This record gives sequence, C-alpha cells and structure tokens, in this order.
Amino acid sequence: MALNVTEPAAEEIRKFMAGEEGLPQTAGLRVRVVPGGCSGFQYSLNIEEESKVNDHIIESNGVRMFVDMFSAQYLNGVEIDYVTNVMGSGFTFKNPNATGGCGCGSSFTA
Repeated sequence: MALNVTEPAAEEIRKFMAGEEGLPQTAGLRVRVVPGGCSGFQYSLNIEEESKVNDHIIESNGVRMFVDMFSAQYLNGVEIDYVTNVMGSGFTFKNPNATGGCGCGSSFTA
C-alpha cells in the first residue's frame, strides 16, 4: 500500500502533533475513508496513540500513518498535500482511485 505525504503536509502534521502533550512514540496519523458528503466518501484525519490490529502502518516524510483495511482499498496511491491560497489553507487529497467528486472537493466516489 502506498500513501504519500508531501513535505508541506508533513510539516503541518508534525506541528499539530508537537502541540499534543503526552503523545507516545507509537503515535501516528489515522487516515480513513468514511461514508459521507454528496459524492459518497470523505477523508478523515485523526491523531491516535497507536495502531490497531490489521492496520497498514506507512511512513512518509517522517509522518507515521495508520490505515484500516477498509480505507486501504480507497487510499492506495493517494497523495496528501497542504495548500494555502486565497480561499484559505488545508489538506488536499490527490486520489487516483476516485472516479468522481463533488464541486466543493470535500467528498469523492470510487
């Protein structure tokens, strides 16, 4: 399973994790696909203290990520970036598995 975090995204994730007190060395970013949005699926990012049984554990640009078996089928090959523009700043997902998406970019179909 391949999941890539760009350097700008990794920097934001590391800043956020550094602000969380008491995180163990086993902590990482849980990247999930959950039902929702107008196109069917949405991305979810959460800091977790450790991986769960059967998780894929991926490292990219110094960020440890946990991906569950369900989400893995939709996240293989995804690039997570962090962008800043006139609309604001936030994480973006380039997903080669997506067959469509909504106009606002917050959900996708696969």
